[in-house]
Amino acid sequence: MIFKAVQDGRPYPAHDLSLGDWAKVPPRQVRLDELVTTKRVLALDVLLDDDSTFYGDLFPHVVAWGGQFYLEDGLHRALRAALQQRTTLHVRVLDLDRASAAGQPDVAADIDLDAASAPQARPVSR
Repeated sequence: MIFKAVQDGRPYPAHDLSLGDWAKVPPRQVRLDELVTTKRVLALDVLLDDDSTFYGDLFPHVVAWGGQFYLEDGLHRALRAALQQRTTLHVRVLDLDRASAAGQPDVAADIDLDAASAPQARPVSR
């Protein structure tokens, strides 16, 4: 199985982030088998197009909500990664769970909140 689940639609509340807001969210690695898609339909011509991300963000957009990682944008890039035998993908993760816990009604107002969800440095074992 490539993804954790395939679903149609976004079950989480609207966040109203612009592309500029998304660009402020630091990318991190997520396993493909942890992602729940929000689209059931895939356009094969887009999947096979080498320039499909030319005008968009290089990193797919993921929303963490209710303990799940929802792939909001980047299904074609995620599937392309799976076809290349990769198990992880660099994505931008908007953590709505953390925003809700902080009592932040407007996620876009304080995007730095997501910097806390960036990967932490791990000690190197020798």
